[in-house]
Amino acid sequence: MSSRIALSEPFLGGNERRYLDECVTTNFVSSVGPFVDRFEREFAAYVGARYAVACASGTAALHVAFRLIDLQPGDEVLVPSLTFIASVNPIAYERATPVLVDSELETWNIDPALVVEHIEGRARSGQRMPKAVEVVHLLGHPAKIEPIADVCDKYGIALIEDAAEALGARYRGGRFDGRHVGTIGRIGCFSFNGNKIMTTGGGGMITTDDPELARRAKHLTTQARLPGLAYRHDEVGYNYRLTNVAAALGVAQLEQLPAFIAKKQQIAERYDAALGGIDGVVLPPRAAWASPSCWLYSLRTPRRDPWLERLIAESVEARPIWTAVHGMPMYRTAPRIGGERAEQLAAEALSIPCSVGLTDEQQGRVIEILTRG
Repeated sequence: MSSRIALSEPFLGGNERRYLDECVTTNFVSSVGPFVDRFEREFAAYVGARYAVACASGTAALHVAFRLIDLQPGDEVLVPSLTFIASVNPIAYERATPVLVDSELETWNIDPALVVEHIEGRARSGQRMPKAVEVVHLLGHPAKIEPIADVCDKYGIALIEDAAEALGARYRGGRFDGRHVGTIGRIGCFSFNGNKIMTTGGGGMITTDDPELARRAKHLTTQARLPGLAYRHDEVGYNYRLTNVAAALGVAQLEQLPAFIAKKQQIAERYDAALGGIDGVVLPPRAAWASPSCWLYSLRTPRRDPWLERLIAESVEARPIWTAVHGMPMYRTAPRIGGERAEQLAAEALSIPCSVGLTDEQQGRVIEILTRG
């Protein structure tokens, strides 16, 4: 049997070992150390944010983001129904209400027309406004954020960006030309899980241009402890700190990120050329106004399940994308706006191997399996 081909695994080919050795040699292995500060500083510079606060996961980053905007029980947050569950759960942590919004088919992200229509309708009728809109940039492709940013600005609604899957993705043209995802809303959130385009083993980052939000984010992620020798705390905080060891990995990975993105884009281009002519196949989104990072290669096909079975039988890891959140038992009664397109995408989308370390031979094997007969 051929060796297994992973879907999206880390690539540790830079200074990871050297920086980890520094952590061990200096005993800075916990949540304080020079690599945490360096990672925050260099990450902020890379994405173009004034501040970055490292934390334990992308989910933790979102949870803190909702604390920062003072999300209260009963408040509503508009969020896409087609997303990983971690985009929605932090809303529930604060006993607020997710309003699950359908996707649009050009990018698979939240439909901005539905967001604008819902908010303007609330304004006309004098109903309570949503507290926030959470825009998720799925699979490395920027969402259509301009209309959402405009309507949020108009009514003072917080715009939160879940950029967990889209590090390296930017806008091209328009008002946000050159801007990195996660730097347009009030707060951006990123993930460094093991399957992401770069990893710290597990970790996240909060970005903002607001110094007070950055200060409070750091405060909340460190148990809301006050300065000084005494153990005094002024509010409920969290142990959401990133360790110096994890940050050391992050610094090494960030150094290689441009090369990672270039390799992901190269892999995507080869798949596009090989699979685009197959009847019924819809290639991943590639909007002219976006520069995607191509984190995960996910196409649409009515043959999704047979293809999935064929790949798995030949030791090739592949997966469907998520079940639409409105189909999950804990969110079936949540308010929603549409959902049919999210269900269509969930039924047809297939993610295939696209690791940075994927060899030409391995990719050729995946292509051969999918184009066979």
